[in-house]
Amino acid sequence: MKTTNFDDLLAENLQEEDFKKAYDALERESEVAKKIIHLRSTADMKPDNFSLLAYFSRIGFEGAASADFTTLKRMMRCQLFSVPFENLDVQQGKVVSLVPEEIYCKIVDRNRGGYCYEVNGLFAMALEALGIPWQFVAARPMTYPVRRPKTHMAIVVPIEGEKWLFDLGFGSYGIREPLNLNWLDREIRQDYETFKLTKSPDRDYLLLLLSDGVWTNLYEFNLSPQEWVDFEPANYLNSMHPSSIFVRSLMVVMQNPSGKDVLIGERFKSVSAGRTTGWTVRCEDIPELLLQKFSLRNLNE
Repeated sequence: MKTTNFDDLLAENLQEEDFKKAYDALERESEVAKKIIHLRSTADMKPDNFSLLAYFSRIGFEGAASADFTTLKRMMRCQLFSVPFENLDVQQGKVVSLVPEEIYCKIVDRNRGGYCYEVNGLFAMALEALGIPWQFVAARPMTYPVRRPKTHMAIVVPIEGEKWLFDLGFGSYGIREPLNLNWLDREIRQDYETFKLTKSPDRDYLLLLLSDGVWTNLYEFNLSPQEWVDFEPANYLNSMHPSSIFVRSLMVVMQNPSGKDVLIGERFKSVSAGRTTGWTVRCEDIPELLLQKFSLRNLNE
């Protein structure tokens, strides 16, 4: 390798032997690069520190757990209602770690949240622990005014003869329980939100949300299997690029059975049973709001 520039490292199609050379070259230059390279040996989503019991305690899951759809639906809703979607690390100038052990420690041990790779990654760890087959899918967010790359991660689980979309990491607009991939072109009511799954002209799946009476595109995806390592460039883009919505603004969302609490920048809103209230938050009051509304504390640890 002729360069140790980190952007070039992500862009190159490295062979296995190049990773050792890259590690040696970047060892003193970038802790982030070392974590990226480390992903090669931790891609199976079975971190040594994962505890299913501790995970269940963190998300408030009670009762028996089996390798069935009912358990997975309960798991998804429990995690969605207890683990916030948040980009606080990005706002502090950090590249989000994709090392599974560190994701588990952040969310379970330190009671933090995360964005799509972290919260869906944690859910994949639980699926692995339960012995349930699953796959990552790469999704193209459709909420931007221009076409964007496939930077979103979701999970598809084949169980009990059906394929289901699981997604705990699309901010304030995501699904609230699993969605059957065979439920095409029908309105799907989930709590106080209404979704629809259809096929795009390219035959990809397209997820839509009914907002103020208008169907809004959320994201499109197909069933091409993705590996954990495939999301490294997208994670770096979302963590560091100045055009990334996660770099541009603070974003915290906590879902609940009747709605959600959302903090975007200095604007807070609470949605309950379809009704919205909101106010502007002073910068000095944000830490207290994060604690009271999103159970987030000790953010600098």
